Amino acid sequence: MTGFLFELSFLLAAPVWLLMIFAPRWRGTERLAASPLTVLPILAVWAVLAAPVLPELWAAVSSPDIDTFRELTALANGAGALWAQVIAWDLLLGQWMYREARRLSISPLLMGPLLLLTILLSPVGLPLFLIARAVRTPRKAPRPAPRALV
Repeated sequence: MTGFLFELSFLLAAPVWLLMIFAPRWRGTERLAASPLTVLPILAVWAVLAAPVLPELWAAVSSPDIDTFRELTALANGAGALWAQVIAWDLLLGQWMYREARRLSISPLLMGPLLLLTILLSPVGLPLFLIARAVRTPRKAPRPAPRALV
């Protein structure tokens, strides 16, 4: 059951990712990507995986220690819960990137690979997107100095 839930957490996110990458201009994709509710099914999977290891999970997050974290990930449900949490976070991050790219008119040809990289390695995909975003973001013109009232 744990293995199935582990896989299910990604399968629940995959349709949103596929739409953002392969149908970025479809109106349905825009509506879906604008909703934070997309992560709720994944968080439900997280809850089912986390419930049996809640004491170990609480110990790992309330007093972070590498050995405690290692013990948590050695448990199938612990590793599965952490995986579901990562999947949910990455999906929210990807949705934000998608919406920002649409707002700034960043090409889907650039965003497709960036979103794919974010699915696989978000600590690499996000900084690359932030660079693309910085290049596309128009610089604000300096405000003129206020005139004196004389």
